[in-house]
Amino acid sequence: MPEERPTMPPVRLRTDAELARDALAAPLLARAVRLARWAEQGKSVASGGALPEGELREATELLELAGDEDGPLYAAQAWQLAVDTGLVEIEEPSGADGDIDGDRADGEATAEDEFFAVATSGEELRLITEGGPRDILEIWLDGFETVLADAAAPDLSDIAAQIGESGELDLDALDWNPEEEAELLDGVLGNLYLLTALDEEAATAPVPLPALAASMIVPEDMDEPTDDILEEVSEAMVRLDDQFRLLAPTGLVDYQPVDEALIQEVDGEGRIQEPETAQELEDEDVSRYGMVRLTPLGVYAVRARMLEAGIDAPAVGDLADRGADILLDALPGHPEPAARAEAEQWLARRTPEEAARELLAAARGDDEDAPLRRLTCQQTLSLTGTEAEPALREVLDDRHLGGLARVWLAEHGVAGVPEPSEEMVFWLTVDTLAAQLASEGDSAELRDLVRGLVDQSGSFFDSAWRVDHPATADVLEAMGRLHPDKKAAKEARKAAFKARSRA
Repeated sequence: MPEERPTMPPVRLRTDAELARDALAAPLLARAVRLARWAEQGKSVASGGALPEGELREATELLELAGDEDGPLYAAQAWQLAVDTGLVEIEEPSGADGDIDGDRADGEATAEDEFFAVATSGEELRLITEGGPRDILEIWLDGFETVLADAAAPDLSDIAAQIGESGELDLDALDWNPEEEAELLDGVLGNLYLLTALDEEAATAPVPLPALAASMIVPEDMDEPTDDILEEVSEAMVRLDDQFRLLAPTGLVDYQPVDEALIQEVDGEGRIQEPETAQELEDEDVSRYGMVRLTPLGVYAVRARMLEAGIDAPAVGDLADRGADILLDALPGHPEPAARAEAEQWLARRTPEEAARELLAAARGDDEDAPLRRLTCQQTLSLTGTEAEPALREVLDDRHLGGLARVWLAEHGVAGVPEPSEEMVFWLTVDTLAAQLASEGDSAELRDLVRGLVDQSGSFFDSAWRVDHPATADVLEAMGRLHPDKKAAKEARKAAFKARSRA
């Protein structure tokens, strides 16, 4: 059997036009575009495209970064992004083999020898102004992938320190595992994405870096982290701090870095000074330890990577053109805001009357999942207007749908609706409780519903066991578990026994 694909909760994406505007406003791409226009008439560069010192100084001034200590670094990063994404094209002279000595007999390189490539604006720059939002997003994604790869790479100073006399890199001494680094960063971005999908409101608030690092390091079944685990968390925080500082200019994340005063050197490696007591942590400003949030553009990018990796990462609106049966099966697994948004987009593609007919037809059935389908159908129909009335009236006598149709008509203030029979009322009650059990299990809300039903009708169990519904016995057993009154719980269990015997 094929391996089942992992599935993420759906996320709500901004429109392509909004995301493209975010991409163009991201500092790194905005600078890269300015430098690509600056290179339109051609710039002399080193082989491979690196800017020589004079041109780098000019680029730094163009970007208004000359007063920043890291200005040349930011300019170089923006130029590299322009080259990597095709905003700038590098043309090597014919016959160039990358040997800066050329044909000189003395083997010495001159200043002229070092700069033998020409940089000009690339085809991708035209797409920035003349292309559509998708073109811009593709350029941004290409650039993001290169920065992400750089973020997971070791520090250049660390590499230089581990190059031996032979000129070979000692990977063991470097203590760098590319797979582990990529896995940590992907895992952290995945956790931020999951938080956004599960709770949109909570996702607007930044996450403390210690909590994010701990989510990747501390085992779920560990009550109190050991000193070794806490040390790992501290090391991970330092690495993530470096990585998020690099990723923030892409527009992927909003990031408040770790306070430099908290980072100390221990055995040549960075460590975060942890508060020694819970009270110290309470008194400490947690934002000093770094705060991060995935931006809407970041949600788009992480989802694109997940899809590329074969993960099922749906977006709200994916079901708008699918059948009602697929919609009703999918919505119970969605977080509430996403479920409502998905239902609204599905309804928007249809008239209220045809949407109601399609939903009602998909809600029929005596299978195990049918009660939850009908509850989801009822919730979706609540978003439609009175134009759907004819479709609801058509099913008033339907065994499966007559009860929910009456509920809808009553909620919309429709006159002339016939009263339901007692049999239909009890059938709808059992169906609703079965759906609640399927979606929430033995929840506090269901406990209150059960208590209310029994208290409202002292003879509920005398009639309920006779209901011709596949889930009657299971529902009555659940009521016996959930009702706080021992006498009522006993009556529920007796009724469940009768229902099973009758079946």
